Amino acid sequence: MSSFWNWWVVVLTTVTLIGVTWVLLANRKSKNTGEDTTTGHVYDGIEEYDNPLPAWWFYLFVLSIVFSIGYLIAYPGMGNFKGVLNWTQVGQLQKEVDKAEAKYGAIFAAYHNMSVQEVIEHPKALKMGQRLFANNCAQCHGSDARGSYGFPNLTDSEWLYGSSPEQIKTSITAGRTGAMPAWGAVLGEKGVIHVSNYVLSLSGRDVDVSSAQQGKAQFEMMCSSCHGNDGKGNVAFGAPDLSNNIWLYGGSPGLVQRSIRSGRSGVMPTHKDLLSEDKIHLLTAYVYSLSLKETTN
Repeated sequence: MSSFWNWWVVVLTTVTLIGVTWVLLANRKSKNTGEDTTTGHVYDGIEEYDNPLPAWWFYLFVLSIVFSIGYLIAYPGMGNFKGVLNWTQVGQLQKEVDKAEAKYGAIFAAYHNMSVQEVIEHPKALKMGQRLFANNCAQCHGSDARGSYGFPNLTDSEWLYGSSPEQIKTSITAGRTGAMPAWGAVLGEKGVIHVSNYVLSLSGRDVDVSSAQQGKAQFEMMCSSCHGNDGKGNVAFGAPDLSNNIWLYGGSPGLVQRSIRSGRSGVMPTHKDLLSEDKIHLLTAYVYSLSLKETTN
């Protein structure tokens, strides 16, 4: 990488410190002789006195400059120079995380040896899981876990990668990467419409029957390897069930056509480096419990 910005910061910071020091000392030359001397500037009958700064004020400025120099020696601030303390934001965060783990780790560890089914019987554990969800998952899935465009609803019975505690824990720990290839160039626009009509017909939607029949053969050729011949999906690939009228990217004809034409891609980030195993265990239990609420209602 170019060293331009490194030297830009170094020179700009140095010049600023020197300039501030010069301005401070240059205005210190005037000495109070006990007489009311003025600069000679008069505006609307108001004269400008030529008195130096009070000593306490002057030395506060001097102290600020000395502190700035010391800070730039100890901490990063002069381009690529890391500072003699070798401080980083990442290191500071890790220290705080380690401190919190040492203080609160035992609280999370209390549920480590319980199965997920046992954990969900403890209201306190679920509340802890809920807070973990709010801090780490709600940004995408929503505070109510019902998802949004492109982000799965975690409160229903539909799961892209499986609904068992083990599969949910794998999703949280290792993350998921889903990709649907773009078929627009292969199918052509008419083919996209035919396949979309067939896909919509799988969930009982009213479509052009003739068009859907033409799309069936293309679906079996292009899509069944992931979604299955019956369109019921495959958790091994994260291929959604197309027969239940639950749509991750919207179920309107236009949006279904867009998915076929341009493809889709989605990433669930890994959390194994962000959360401890004990926290992931509690988070798994909370997410697992969300879908149980629907099946019991």
